[in-house]
Amino acid sequence: MTHVELHHGAATDVGLVRQANEDAYLATPPVFVVADGMGGHDRGDIASAFVVEEFARLAEGRYDLERGTAVVDATLQAVQDRLLAYDAEQRAAGAGDTFAAGTTAVIALLVESPDGPRWLLANVGDSRIYRFSEGELEQVSVDHSVVQELVDAGRLTPAAAAVHPSRNVVTRALGGAAMPSSVSGAADYFLLPLSAVERLVLCSDGVSGMIDDPSIAEILARHDDPRDAADALVAAAVAAGGHDNATAVVVDVVGLAHEDPYDSAAQRMSLEQKLGALP
Repeated sequence: MTHVELHHGAATDVGLVRQANEDAYLATPPVFVVADGMGGHDRGDIASAFVVEEFARLAEGRYDLERGTAVVDATLQAVQDRLLAYDAEQRAAGAGDTFAAGTTAVIALLVESPDGPRWLLANVGDSRIYRFSEGELEQVSVDHSVVQELVDAGRLTPAAAAVHPSRNVVTRALGGAAMPSSVSGAADYFLLPLSAVERLVLCSDGVSGMIDDPSIAEILARHDDPRDAADALVAAAVAAGGHDNATAVVVDVVGLAHEDPYDSAAQRMSLEQKLGALP
């Protein structure tokens, strides 16, 4: 595979309302993930940590570049299997029938195609993936949510969806109350050529739900360094009210790798997760 030079930044914040941060992220080039856990403290944070752990194994194990969707499907299934086992353990320990740990997931990874490397993007739930090119912001992922279904059916405008009381209700997730044994078909996939993407943004709804798309675009345009951009997105979400945990990963496609690529210790870590959820 052609070596692609990527610059990235990531940031997360518990916000001003939640007591614990149930978001998690991974930034291990060429794999990037944001997961938004659900189910309360010691539930949602464990679910999102499972996502990060499994995709970290994928990143460090040099996945098959020509089988991208199959590789991601298998990794999502590994997450679901762990959530099923964890759910069974907790119920056996007396957690009750209402116990449910779940999480969203958005994933971006490089794959190989006959035309060269491309971005393979995947989402489950309402965390989002945006692309930012030539000053224009476009949401690539489609929210798996009640309000998005109403928008798609023409029963709700996007503006009304943003303030709808059910705007945080997701229709797909890993784990959760239903907890099916298989997650086949749960993820939506998108394949983008590198030439179509100057910058990718992966974020939880604690970012996209607190600041609108024009504000996101303005922040991205103002900050050339993806580390500054990620910090600014999360800071803006907190300043806007911080009603939820806020997490953003920003990835820039710089071009072919040079002999001395941008690779500072602060920029590229084998596992970037500032939550302390993983041992």
